[in-house]
Amino acid sequence: MDKQTQTELEAAAFRRLVQHLDERKDVQNIDLMILAGFCRNCLSKWYKAAADEQGVELSYEQACEQVYGMPYSEWKAQHQKKATPEQLAAYEATQKPHQ
Repeated sequence: MDKQTQTELEAAAFRRLVQHLDERKDVQNIDLMILAGFCRNCLSKWYKAAADEQGVELSYEQACEQVYGMPYSEWKAQHQKKATPEQLAAYEATQKPHQ
């Protein structure tokens, strides 16, 4: 596979992941962190890091808009629920101690 085709496939997969997350607003970021070790915010940070590597000026807030489809503050107000004590405990249990 040539590099251009690989890049196009990776971009398509990224767009599909973002679309899937948009369709599953019921899945909270903390649930993603517990199960997968990353969330929408992580994806936003990776997007910004990729922009930085390419010398593209992009703020974290702009990266969040790419992932959330709206400003993060709006998404949070509309869709994010307060984490339950059970979710927080499960999240803590998944964290590896820093060495």
